[in-house]
Amino acid sequence: MSLVLRRTHPGVRAALVGTLVLCIEWARASIQAQPYMAIPALVVGGAALGAVALGTPADRLGLGTSRLGLRILGGMALGAVLLFPAAVRSGSVPILPAGLAFAAVAVSIGEELAFRGALYAALHEVGGAPLAIIGSTALWTAAHALSHPPAFLGAVAAAGLLLALWRWACRDLVGPVIGHVIADLAL
Repeated sequence: MSLVLRRTHPGVRAALVGTLVLCIEWARASIQAQPYMAIPALVVGGAALGAVALGTPADRLGLGTSRLGLRILGGMALGAVLLFPAAVRSGSVPILPAGLAFAAVAVSIGEELAFRGALYAALHEVGGAPLAIIGSTALWTAAHALSHPPAFLGAVAAAGLLLALWRWACRDLVGPVIGHVIADLAL
């Protein structure tokens, strides 16, 4: 986070971070719809989303190395929970080409750094956990409105809520990153 953003009022900072994250996601979705642009849009979009978190202290993002093994295990459990609906509807697991798998990992990490990292931290500073959980989930869902069918947005919101609740309860971003990566690779 730039020095200018750190010195702004927390409410203004949260609004700016939220606006930036939505603009990046909507631009990525628009570019991704163009022929042959899906992989570049996902990779560049993931990097841009991750850059939103630059300058935010690791502890405010929910990153660190304490209890890392448990956090990784928690992320794997989150991934299993996120995949449960897909597991009951399908008998086969899709296999992504390497380029698309790399792009899925890049966008998953970028989205978590942006939504449950920088945006969550900014909203938490303004209104505590309730605003951080509800606000990051609402913006997460809105950000996916262009890239997902309307019928799927309920599942997007539920996943965002689960990841935000984990972020709050465990003060951890490692679990949501791993869970999101697993889910995006398998879906």
